[in-house]
Amino acid sequence: MIDNAKKSLIFGDFGMFVMKSIVLIFITLFSFSAFAQEDDEAALETQRQSNNFVFEGNEKIQGDDYVAAEMAYRKAISEEQSNVSGIYNLGTSYFKKGNYEESLYRLQEAATKATDRAEKHKAFHNIGNILMQNKKCKEAVEVYKNALRNDPSDEETRYNFGLAKECAKEQEQQNQDNKDNKDQNKDQNKDQDNKDQNKDQNKDNKDQDQKDQDKKDEGDKKDQDKKDEGDQDKDKGDQKENEDGKPKDDKKDQGKGDQDKKEQPQESKPQQGQMSPQQIKNLLEAMNNQEQKVQEKMNAEKQKGERIKTDKDW
Repeated sequence: MIDNAKKSLIFGDFGMFVMKSIVLIFITLFSFSAFAQEDDEAALETQRQSNNFVFEGNEKIQGDDYVAAEMAYRKAISEEQSNVSGIYNLGTSYFKKGNYEESLYRLQEAATKATDRAEKHKAFHNIGNILMQNKKCKEAVEVYKNALRNDPSDEETRYNFGLAKECAKEQEQQNQDNKDNKDQNKDQNKDQDNKDQNKDQNKDNKDQDQKDQDKKDEGDKKDQDKKDEGDQDKDKGDQKENEDGKPKDDKKDQGKGDQDKKEQPQESKPQQGQMSPQQIKNLLEAMNNQEQKVQEKMNAEKQKGERIKTDKDW
């Protein structure tokens, strides 16, 4: 068993340990609280400084000094990246300068980081205005819808929403008309291509037919030239035989004789009681011969000095 003196010593040491632990805990909590308070104060100071730059930018932009306003808003964002007012106002300054691309980027950033419905509404409203400036009406319709979800009472947003819907409808109709015209032009071009192709095909066929005809004519000419050359060689051979005094082929001459015989007119047969032309010819020759003899006899008598009266035989 432990005596009372030892018990008092043990509990006394334990009590001292507990007291020291409690004191250490309080010191730690106090330190954390002090550090947190310092951080909060630093954050508040950063926020105040950022807001001051926003106010400065607002003053500059009211004086149309967009360059100075842009620098102030950038300083505000640099001090506090979550300063939605600085981001939104910077996007607005770009919009007023006509830099729609940079303005759209900043306003989309503001709409994403905003936690207040009013801030979201303003960001979406101006995003819709930028899209309308860029003729992106269909996209603007959806953005204006988001703006109205955050503030349905804004009449200006509702009016812009109506304009965006009409613009989107007109663009859709125009796109459809352009598509129809494009398809029509495509069909017309296709028909024209087919016509041109048929025309080219007909021309090719015509050219081919002409080539075939020329080739045929050339072949016929060659055949004719070859035939004429053969006939000339044959005539030269016949002429050579005549000049050399060699007799021609009997069959050839016989054929020629038969041909001459055929070409001679046939004597017409005399009708009964009439003389044929050949008989008349023979009779005239006989009479001429007789007259010639008589004439010779008379000439002989003249030489002798005698005159003889004669009658003509007829």
